[in-house]
Amino acid sequence: MAKALKKPAKKATPRKAAVPKIGAGELQTVLDYVRYAVSRFQQAGLVFAHGTTDSVAEAAFLISEALHLHPDQFESFATARVTATEGKTILDLIVARVTTRKPAAYLVNKVYMRGLPFYVDERVIVPRSFIGELLDSHFRGAESEGTSLIDDPLTVESALDLCTGSGCLAILASRHFPNATIEAVDISKDALAVAARNVADYGLDEQITLHRGDLFAPLSSRRYDLIISNPPYVDAEGMAALPPECRAEPALAFDGGADGLTIIHRILEQARDHLTAEGGLLCEVGRDRPQIEAAYPDLPLLWLDTEDSEGEVFWIAAPDLR
Repeated sequence: MAKALKKPAKKATPRKAAVPKIGAGELQTVLDYVRYAVSRFQQAGLVFAHGTTDSVAEAAFLISEALHLHPDQFESFATARVTATEGKTILDLIVARVTTRKPAAYLVNKVYMRGLPFYVDERVIVPRSFIGELLDSHFRGAESEGTSLIDDPLTVESALDLCTGSGCLAILASRHFPNATIEAVDISKDALAVAARNVADYGLDEQITLHRGDLFAPLSSRRYDLIISNPPYVDAEGMAALPPECRAEPALAFDGGADGLTIIHRILEQARDHLTAEGGLLCEVGRDRPQIEAAYPDLPLLWLDTEDSEGEVFWIAAPDLR
């Protein structure tokens, strides 16, 4: 689901979305616009859960996109002057972010995962999964940053991305497992349209096949060396407390049923029938670890950490699924 949704403690109450007008010449440099955006975002009480974690990162992202700069180029141009036309574009984005409460990614139709740009719009949840980082750290064989869960990524011949959404994880997987045939499934026709666009943008139509259906249903009896999934896992309480930014996204991509585990139960029950003997399942579950461990006390789940998460993704090898 760049970062996974954290369940808010209580329902967010947006503050009055007032954006003062700016006179000509009051803001000049890129940093001037960042500072102004941060002030407006904090004044409005915005929520950041879509690839950026705070008002500064959000402002830098929006302004970089308005100026057609990759995020890595931001510091190089931080003190550069902004033209009048560019300034108007930036201010319009700031106003839209404050008044609509839509995720910034929807306003510019872009999100970055592991440094790569992907197209997104309101038809699909804004991707913010930790799995991309884990593919870098735990699935590169001898080159892995930490303990590798596979011996050699070149030996992975097939992979499956369940609940693919915009297709980002399937595309990232294709870069890690160049010899793999990758299939990706989602129940949403709209989400698959976005995924198809991203797959085409990266020229991966021959390596990645998209399927519409309910989890494993469209896959017959096919088996995979690796299954990755970032399924819906927000419980009923969390759904009721979603902030306005998250309510702008498709509810289907969040709703994990009363306890958040409805889809996760089904994945655990069916995954072994779709894994090769040496395969494994990598699944993101947000803050549901305690409920999962209570429901499956005998499953040897390996909980993995990332820079921004602790125990929100588990790995389990095919022989251990029962």
